[in-house]
Amino acid sequence: MEAQRFRTIDDLLAWPGDEHVELIDGEIVQRPMSRFEHGLAQSGLVEETIPLKRLGGSGGWWIVPEISVRYNEHHCPSHDLAGWRKERLPERPSGVMTVLPDWVCEILSPGHERKDTVTHFLRLQRAGVPFYWIVAPEDRALIAYALDAGGYRAAFTAEGPEETSAKVRIPPFEAIEIDLGLLFGDLE
Repeated sequence: MEAQRFRTIDDLLAWPGDEHVELIDGEIVQRPMSRFEHGLAQSGLVEETIPLKRLGGSGGWWIVPEISVRYNEHHCPSHDLAGWRKERLPERPSGVMTVLPDWVCEILSPGHERKDTVTHFLRLQRAGVPFYWIVAPEDRALIAYALDAGGYRAAFTAEGPEETSAKVRIPPFEAIEIDLGLLFGDLE
């Protein structure tokens, strides 16, 4: 029996074809197809965080969708959204990120929930990423985790139409109000 070969970042960068893939624990996996609800939540968060992107220095953020982050030689996921504080990373970065993010947001896709709720959750917690959000568009739910003494604790939760129609301040973005209704597709 042949031992499984763990793929590396070099294998990922050399991957042929146009399919969107990422490196998860030494395995190159295809990213799930995005659904309308996924795209709506992702674009809503991008729109809501624009004021933070415009700020420089203290309070400013680099917030990017579909960004590959290299955690180690065998793990380079493509996050739905990730952000870096400009005070920690003052110059605009480029390429595959090697600096760990200050915030990651994953938007659940049917059939791929385990990757976001277990694999990424544990990996980011071990790596020390300060904030991790999970958005479940089909369930109209958002859980924001904050790193506390080496483990994630829920810092904010919202679920259902009543809770997810409000304007709220969620760590680490307390400087702005995020319209959860916009995030979940309420355009009224």
